[in-house]
Amino acid sequence: MPGLCCLVPGIHGLNLKLQSAVDGRDKPGHDVETNGNESSCAGRGPRRAEMLILALSCVAALLATAALAVALGRTASASPIVYAASLAASFVLLAGALARLVADPGQVSTLTLPIGLPGLGAHFRLDALSAFFLVVANLGGSAASLYALGYGRHETAPRRVLPFFAAYLAGMNLVVLADDAFTFLLTWEFMSLTSWALVVAHHDEPGNARAGYIYLVMASFGTLALLLAFGLLAGPAGAYAFDAMRAAHPGPAVAAIALVLVLVGAGSKAGVVPLHVWLPLAHPAAPSHVSALMSGVMTKIAVYGFVRIVFDLIGTPPWWTSIIVLAFAGLTTVLGVLYALMQHDLKRLLAYHTVENIGIIYIGLGLAIAFQQNGIPWAAALALTAALFHVLNHSLFKSLLFFGAGAVLSATHERDMERLGGLIHRMPHTAVAFLVGCAAISALPPLNGFVSEWLTFQAILVSPQLPQWGLKLMVPAVGALLALSAALAATCFVKAFGITFLGRPRTRAAEAAQEVDRISLAVMFAFALLCFLAGILPGIIIDRLGPVVQGLVGEMLPPQSGLAWLSIVPIAAGRSSYNGTILLIFLASSATLTAIFVHRFATRATRRAPIWDCGYPQLSPATEYTSSSFAMPIRRVFGTTVFAVREKLDMPGPGETRAAHFQVKVFDPAWRYAYGPLVRTATKTADRLNPLQFLTIRRYLTLTFSALIVLLIVVAAWR
Repeated sequence: MPGLCCLVPGIHGLNLKLQSAVDGRDKPGHDVETNGNESSCAGRGPRRAEMLILALSCVAALLATAALAVALGRTASASPIVYAASLAASFVLLAGALARLVADPGQVSTLTLPIGLPGLGAHFRLDALSAFFLVVANLGGSAASLYALGYGRHETAPRRVLPFFAAYLAGMNLVVLADDAFTFLLTWEFMSLTSWALVVAHHDEPGNARAGYIYLVMASFGTLALLLAFGLLAGPAGAYAFDAMRAAHPGPAVAAIALVLVLVGAGSKAGVVPLHVWLPLAHPAAPSHVSALMSGVMTKIAVYGFVRIVFDLIGTPPWWTSIIVLAFAGLTTVLGVLYALMQHDLKRLLAYHTVENIGIIYIGLGLAIAFQQNGIPWAAALALTAALFHVLNHSLFKSLLFFGAGAVLSATHERDMERLGGLIHRMPHTAVAFLVGCAAISALPPLNGFVSEWLTFQAILVSPQLPQWGLKLMVPAVGALLALSAALAATCFVKAFGITFLGRPRTRAAEAAQEVDRISLAVMFAFALLCFLAGILPGIIIDRLGPVVQGLVGEMLPPQSGLAWLSIVPIAAGRSSYNGTILLIFLASSATLTAIFVHRFATRATRRAPIWDCGYPQLSPATEYTSSSFAMPIRRVFGTTVFAVREKLDMPGPGETRAAHFQVKVFDPAWRYAYGPLVRTATKTADRLNPLQFLTIRRYLTLTFSALIVLLIVVAAWR
């Protein structure tokens, strides 16, 4: 493929530097300068950069697709053309990244384009870490594009969605490929702006404009934190290339401050508590296939930013910074699932569960920092493998669940679970796929969610080897929060599936629902199958993650694929092991034998008796459990201490014929204790400063002169 470079606009005829390295470490290798009509892919070394050029070519194709969507406008063919082109580009990127991760994971390819900051250029890099996140991003992108071929037929504002959808996919891929601070921040902001446009695509619906505004504010705040972090790592020399930052080796204080800034910057995009407030507003506001991308992919791009900067660029943060990461991770995990339990909006419930799973990922990352800085690389490899495995797993089952929620929304035009019910009879295929996603996110074996959480617990159980008492106390506490969140997650998805799909329809919209199109169903069942395969064959994925982990912490888990019966043994056979295949066979055979036993030995006489009616003999949807009543025990336990729940009961008096009303309000503590006071303070300050815009020209000149004098005094004192 020597002519592939010509597919990227601006590459042919420009000076390029292509460098290859092996075993995850940069080597001088083959450096080639090309001009004119020379192929920048000539030679053995530059040939290894073909995948990087292919990735940029696909990104260029996605940007061209966004421009094409604008040109197509309101034409009927716009949606299928744009989504098909996005599917093709994402699938090529997925195949290429997967091939690199499987065949040559230790290979590093770099490329510099003469655009961007003068003297710096735009640096791009493809290594094992970026290849893995390209797989995650484009697996979700391909699925969302394919799903949208069916779901997009119902889109009421395609002109507000189509151009930004392809550009959004391009932005996420560029973040993963960026190899300098300027390119990273530029593409990070591009990703934020295109996703904001998708969030406010239906700005006329109640709450969507506010969701977009809050998302934009939080995204800008996160970018500012990342900008400060890169400024610290660049140092006085202003070396913004990632290679220069890797070689700088910042001191403990700079490394710690940079880590905290990255935790804030990337955490605000990922949904770390208390920076999560935009997420449950923005994800439900976006179209469902975009919600799947935001929850299943974009939050993982934020995790990539944290991993890239902390483990690759900073390299050696102090051990005590892991306590900060673990504290926020544990808080995020348990509060995320508690928030989700209080919701009755199906998409908002799923959005809050994204917060919970981001907390699980950050638990693994915090443990990896603690083990690495204490010289226990094999335990760091275990924790980091668990975190990256959960990145993949969450992208699978959360995308599946958002696709299912989109199918429900498409069939009923309802997101409120209180207005659903009985859909298993009208949408049986969607119900089965959604049930698989519910089991996977609840960490039930033999599905994929169980494996990564089990690996995280294995890393937690190694924590007694850590020497610091702060970590000895923090890690078990985080483990207890993780166990609590696992139990609450199962409870939450019993509620989500039961209230939505079981029982009787509560509204005419639910009663008239019909199954969605075959394309949407095919995507959902494909992801359900991937959830099974990742849970039954985890050793294959762990081995593929090995080079990624080794490049970051210098160690990897032992090979798992060759173990007997497809088992995985992360530490030692005498300590712990897991076998999804045997567990699946056991569950299937037990269910089969039980059914055979019941049918063989049960009496054939027909027996009839009234079913248990929960004390309500009238068969009416009004007597069924609702989302609020299901969560009431949890709300009563945590309501006063965590959520400041307010319940209002309006009971009619004797002889009145009006209906009773029960209202529950749940307050997010982040809004009550952090953002609410901050907004009020900012508003008061702005009101007090408002008269400054009505001054005379002489007063403006006086203020300018005074500010100049103050600045001169500061500069003189600094010198």
